Amino acid sequence: MGIVMLLQLVQTGAMLYLPTLNADIIDNGVARGDTGYIVGSGTVMLAVALLELLCAVGVVYFGSLVAMTLGRDLRTAFFHRVQDLSAREVGHFGAPSLITRTTNDVEQVQMLALMTLTMVASAPIIGVGGIVMAVRQDAELSLVLLVALPTLITAVILLIRRMGPLSASLQQRIDRVNRVVREQITGIRVIRAFTRDAHEQARFGAANDDLLDVGLRLGRIQSFMMPTVMIVIEFANIAVLWFGGHRIDDGGMQVGSLIAFLLYLLQILSAVMMATMAFFMAPRAKVSAGRIQEVLGTSSSVAPPADPVRALPGAGEVEIRDVDFGYPGAEDPVLHGVSLVARSGETTAIIGSTGSGKTTLLNLVPRLVDPTGGTLFVDGVDVRELDPQTLSAVVGLVPQKPYLFTGTVASNLRYGKPDATDEELWRALEIAQARDFVEDMPEKLDAPIGQGGTNVSGGQRQRLAIARALVARPRVFLFDDSFSALDYATDAALRARLERETDGATVIIVAQRVSTIRHAHRIVVLDAGRVVGTGTHEELMGGPDGTGGNRIYREIVLSQLTEEEACQ
Repeated sequence: MGIVMLLQLVQTGAMLYLPTLNADIIDNGVARGDTGYIVGSGTVMLAVALLELLCAVGVVYFGSLVAMTLGRDLRTAFFHRVQDLSAREVGHFGAPSLITRTTNDVEQVQMLALMTLTMVASAPIIGVGGIVMAVRQDAELSLVLLVALPTLITAVILLIRRMGPLSASLQQRIDRVNRVVREQITGIRVIRAFTRDAHEQARFGAANDDLLDVGLRLGRIQSFMMPTVMIVIEFANIAVLWFGGHRIDDGGMQVGSLIAFLLYLLQILSAVMMATMAFFMAPRAKVSAGRIQEVLGTSSSVAPPADPVRALPGAGEVEIRDVDFGYPGAEDPVLHGVSLVARSGETTAIIGSTGSGKTTLLNLVPRLVDPTGGTLFVDGVDVRELDPQTLSAVVGLVPQKPYLFTGTVASNLRYGKPDATDEELWRALEIAQARDFVEDMPEKLDAPIGQGGTNVSGGQRQRLAIARALVARPRVFLFDDSFSALDYATDAALRARLERETDGATVIIVAQRVSTIRHAHRIVVLDAGRVVGTGTHEELMGGPDGTGGNRIYREIVLSQLTEEEACQ
């Protein structure tokens, strides 16, 4: 930036010197017919023009370097901040808005920086220098500037004030269009299954028309900017020629000085016009900068510890003690005083009706969110005191909606262990009952995977996600309804292999299917965010008439199995 400002200073000085040289050539060379003077002064003028050109090239080069680097650094800072945010903050902003802020908003700030460094930075120097040089040519004629400049500046300020609110509204409309498009692309199968194409077209059309309407209103105001500037410049030129002509007739001014004055007037008003071009972008860039700063200034509710614990002594025992959790602004918490212990070498299952808080409870273990009350321990250490990398290495999560990244089967499986060998990958695929369909792919481990895993079925996605967790070999396995897309035979075979492979590890399973969790060492029943029963399948079922059992668990079981099947 220092180099840019130095080059701008030299460039502006050369630009302001050229009209004076031009006036000198006219008054002392052309008027007197002195060819030698014209050639000598013309050579100096050419050298000054060449210096101005070189400086202008340097300004654009270094200004672009600074602006593009600013954009890169903003995107980097934004990306890392979003990565640090918890699921709560990401949900608050929304994925479409975060994408718009990372791309469109950063671009607005970047372009304003480029415009400022390459054009606007020289405007004050040209304006002040031009006024000084114009006064040197003729002080009386400079009175024209006292009318032209305030008129132009007032008109520009009035237009800019009207552009500000519209710019904020425009960015919000872009967010809305992005959200609608993202929903429609993600949910294209649902839209077609319910033949809602016309409805979605109308919804997108409404969002698109809103964006068009705001854009047109903003464009109409911007369209007044350039004509306003040109009108003031032309009237100023007319006034200078009118009064300057009379002064030449009176002998108080020379022709060269009048021409130089006109050039300085043009430079002064052009400086205002250059600043005006930046003012086109300033309102939107200001809004965009505020939206970027809103995210960069947001602290994650899952804060890393100041003095983290980097090693765990045990085998991965998980204890949840009197945990509460509630979302900001919600009337009631999702979890109320939940307590349970998941021991290493055992499988702990969590079951309950929809909305009972099963997934939320599971998300507390890897610190996707933090509890609003109570404590969660891994091997006797509060997870809020654990180093995030250590916790990530200990806990392996297979989420309810398995997500695969663009790449290959191998790159997805190595996500938790980049140095895993091909033999380890095949073993994990075999345990997850995924080896057969991967071997059937022409490229096998190098078979391409589309964004989100859309080129494989739901059951294949779940098995690949399970294999990914197995490759990492964590001490704690968290399965969040990770078997729902599997048929009963595959589910049974997978659970049988998992039981042998995870021997010695802590396994916590959230499931809706009773057959998946009936053989767990401990089953925890959740209802409305509270633990209402704990025990084995037989203990929770109780006697044939339900005596000694858990009513809610029996209702869930008998909704899926007959009494005879449940008691087998």
